[in-house]
Amino acid sequence: MTGAVLAFLGLPVALALSEAVSFHARNRSNGTIVSSGEKREYLLHVPRSYDRTRPTPLVISLHGAGGWPVQQRDLSGWNRLADEKGFIVVYPSGREGAGPRVWHVGPEPGLSRDVRFLSELIDKLGAAYDIDPARIYANGLSNGGGMSFVLSCTLSDRIAAVGLVGAAQTLPWSWCRDRRPMPMISFHGTADPMIPYDGGRSPIADNWFPSIPAWTASWARRNRCGTNPVESVIAPDVTRISYSDCADGADVVLHRIQGGGHTWPGGEPMPEWFVGPTSNGVDASSQMWEFFRDHPLRGVQALSSTD
Repeated sequence: MTGAVLAFLGLPVALALSEAVSFHARNRSNGTIVSSGEKREYLLHVPRSYDRTRPTPLVISLHGAGGWPVQQRDLSGWNRLADEKGFIVVYPSGREGAGPRVWHVGPEPGLSRDVRFLSELIDKLGAAYDIDPARIYANGLSNGGGMSFVLSCTLSDRIAAVGLVGAAQTLPWSWCRDRRPMPMISFHGTADPMIPYDGGRSPIADNWFPSIPAWTASWARRNRCGTNPVESVIAPDVTRISYSDCADGADVVLHRIQGGGHTWPGGEPMPEWFVGPTSNGVDASSQMWEFFRDHPLRGVQALSSTD
């Protein structure tokens, strides 16, 4: 009897341990690299159609704070597009440290280490695969969107264009000293409970976030675009705000998702009670890819002919 009771009491612990092991197995990365003396992880997807004799675009997709590579893969659906369109996609992992995985997007040493990691990851993948140097793109959700902004300012000689979803911008515009026009496409919900569309303080971080329309206008000024954006309704809940006539053709586009939450439009829904609703009025990844495809890196010969 005593043995049976002890076994019963130990059952929840065993189940929790089993679930933890299962979670780790499901969410494993498949690549590592040592950068700044630390082991960093990433999840790589190479489509079956990959041809080593044909230069191939690379899409870098960055998870949000507290996220992980497999989560970003499933939220965004980039693997499906990579298989359809014939590009390589990689999901790097932020630094774990003593807490959840995050990208360091504040004025701290961790920022330069993260930039170095991503630059060295491009080098590693470029050595293993025939990566088209004119078609390397970065995108991210929330904290990953903030890191995509950082890359636009620190790796503008390598990154051709960036995409932002519910981006958490914690650095002021004055931080970005690089004035090379960088094409940018973004998506942001007006009911985002984490990163307010009109700016303000977030309930999950001690930060005051900028207004998304104002941030987009600042990006348009960086790219020396025309001052009058064009608004077009592309779905009942989605309005595209486009800045054109930009230097070097570096367009700036914002998708305003009416009633949208802190989610990836067209992607896998997250708990609505926590992050708000996910819009299906637009597929953020598909729209990003079309935008990326039209914006190769200027000054570098585009080698691929991917659709």
